[in-house]
Amino acid sequence: MSQMWRVKVVGLGVVALSLSLELLGWLFGRVRHRRPLNKVLFFPSKVACLEHLFSPKTARSCFCPLPHGVETSFSRLLRHLLSASSSLDLCVFSFSNMDLSRAVLLLHQKGVTIRVLGDKDYSAITGSQIGVLRKAGICVRCDSGSVHMHHKFAVVDGRLLITGSLNWTLQAVQSNRENILITDEAELVQPFIEEFHRLWALNDPARLYKQL
Repeated sequence: MSQMWRVKVVGLGVVALSLSLELLGWLFGRVRHRRPLNKVLFFPSKVACLEHLFSPKTARSCFCPLPHGVETSFSRLLRHLLSASSSLDLCVFSFSNMDLSRAVLLLHQKGVTIRVLGDKDYSAITGSQIGVLRKAGICVRCDSGSVHMHHKFAVVDGRLLITGSLNWTLQAVQSNRENILITDEAELVQPFIEEFHRLWALNDPARLYKQL
């Protein structure tokens, strides 16, 4: 009887192991064949309350007159931006939108490493948030070339690309016809990473000082 019991236990163990291996194989297959993220957002965006994105715990106590619980192109953009957990490289021509600035400052407070590259002329205009970011301790460089630094892209955690026609301004978000592409396809993300690194090194203050 005891021998029979042992055989049954061994048999059940073999079945359990086989099922576990099949499950692991299925899970690894799902990860390996995960569909890449590709999203397109169009602007102008509807105006809605964004407090739930910045302060999830206190969002229910927001009594502003704007619509609540509404998903918009701008809220989706902010969600992807705020998903950064380790790094954010931002290369943008014009940056005056205070909600986007608030998002970048919040990431900085959470310990995310942030680098911002802006256009030297538009970084100095009234309303630009570049000075606000710099004052907060975020590393900012302005392109020193003779032409405008007209890029508008961000790389989140070295894996997610946010790019398109949208300048980071209130006018662009609420009034202009603009587009944003969000993707994690490596063959699209990598060239933007390389371009950011190239421009970042090109505008290193130490390098520019040596040229004087």
